[in-house]
Amino acid sequence: MSDISLSGSAHTIGNIQSAYMAQVQRRRLYGGLTLLIFVVLMVSGFNVADDRNAGGFWEGLHQIGDYPADVLSEAWEKRADLPALIAKYFPALAETINIAAVSTLIGAMGGLFLSLLGTRGLAKWPRLIPLFRRISDIMRAVPEIVIALVLIFVLGGGPVPAMIAIAIHTAGALAKMFSEVSENTDLKAVEGLSSTGATWLQRMLLGVLPQVAPNYLSYALLRFEINIRASAILGFVGAGGLGYELRNSMAWGPGRFDEAAAIFILLFGTIVFFDQLSSRYRNRLTEGQGQ
Repeated sequence: MSDISLSGSAHTIGNIQSAYMAQVQRRRLYGGLTLLIFVVLMVSGFNVADDRNAGGFWEGLHQIGDYPADVLSEAWEKRADLPALIAKYFPALAETINIAAVSTLIGAMGGLFLSLLGTRGLAKWPRLIPLFRRISDIMRAVPEIVIALVLIFVLGGGPVPAMIAIAIHTAGALAKMFSEVSENTDLKAVEGLSSTGATWLQRMLLGVLPQVAPNYLSYALLRFEINIRASAILGFVGAGGLGYELRNSMAWGPGRFDEAAAIFILLFGTIVFFDQLSSRYRNRLTEGQGQ
């Protein structure tokens, strides 16, 4: 009798192993096919893009270092003028930082409300949670440069279109991040405030925000870093700031490469400075060392 049970168990184990190995083989096959399709699409897409390119990628690959070399050589020849040029573009840098700061502040406030209205257990109108989540999805799905181009067509050039475009994208991105943090909130404080007759806004301000404030501030600082780079990029499409000055100096070509180098130095130093500063404070907030 024991021999029969042992043989039955061995047969069952063998069937389980066979089924498991067959499932592993299928997963490997599907993974290999997916990878192959991805490679084929990437290669075909690259070939199509290369055919439509005016110069061709492979034909111009050997010239990839020519432009940086021209910029560096001219900047080195006029290195004595670099301090004055850096000081000249400080107002444009201040404009870029202002665009990033204002857009981050507005986007963080918008993302805060979208996240609270789209989080289960915290939303004021639970039935509208999918609506608020789709709104935040749309806001972060559209690139800043697309929104900026539309706003520049409507409002004209300047920092305002850039600020609005970055704020819209920031609100959508932070709404997603804030919502993930809010979902882990301890609801005991919210329930206690609710039992005392507190309004929804009071429950959020007194029961939720004290718990999630460090993470919210950390994500907001991270977005501020990103928005500094985004505001500089949007300057290339006429949205003002340091990117606009960089586009003008690069468009003139030789003769103003020293200005382009000065702007590069200014932009790089600013990004590194704010990256280090915000990283330090984000670490202190998340690790609880800011007290």
